[in-house]
Amino acid sequence: MTEDEFDAFYASAFPRVVGQVYALTGDHGQAQDVVQEAFVRAWDRRREFGAVAVPEAWIRTVAMRLAVSHWRRARRWLELVRRDAPREHAPGPGPEHVALVQALRQLPDAQRHAIVLHHLCDLSVEQVAAETGAPTGTVKARLSRGRAALAKHLSASEDARGDDVADAIDVIDVIDGKALASDVLGGKEGDPHAR
Repeated sequence: MTEDEFDAFYASAFPRVVGQVYALTGDHGQAQDVVQEAFVRAWDRRREFGAVAVPEAWIRTVAMRLAVSHWRRARRWLELVRRDAPREHAPGPGPEHVALVQALRQLPDAQRHAIVLHHLCDLSVEQVAAETGAPTGTVKARLSRGRAALAKHLSASEDARGDDVADAIDVIDVIDGKALASDVLGGKEGDPHAR
């Protein structure tokens, strides 16, 4: 089968086979996906495919088998999920965590990146500099400015929301540049990597 013959066959058979597989699966998107995969497999085997007596039947058979295979995988996955259901409900983030994430989102990208790498990933200033491609002094400036901006944003959040956010402000020690001391950011006060 030549490329032109295959293209003509594809154009005529694809809609019919998709309709037939859709009737089996009830999912039009999945039907299109498996029929497309069947055509790809036919193209990859075009020498043998050209010798098939009824090419559309071959495509339909492959597509149906692919659809059944997808269905079986989905069923197995569902059985696994049901069997290994979570034992207990995990609590959502606390108000201090939410306030901190919102404050981080307000920082410029470079400052946020430096804060996250340094305080969340526990990278040293030198490691942050190597990863970001910025000089060490620039990283230190971004960390200092980022912590100051976080304190400002968190103070504004505290004024707007009250005491719920007060704990998030304790996270940052802007005065001497110590590490973030809260579990929210995972840093530990006195950690040598957090300076």
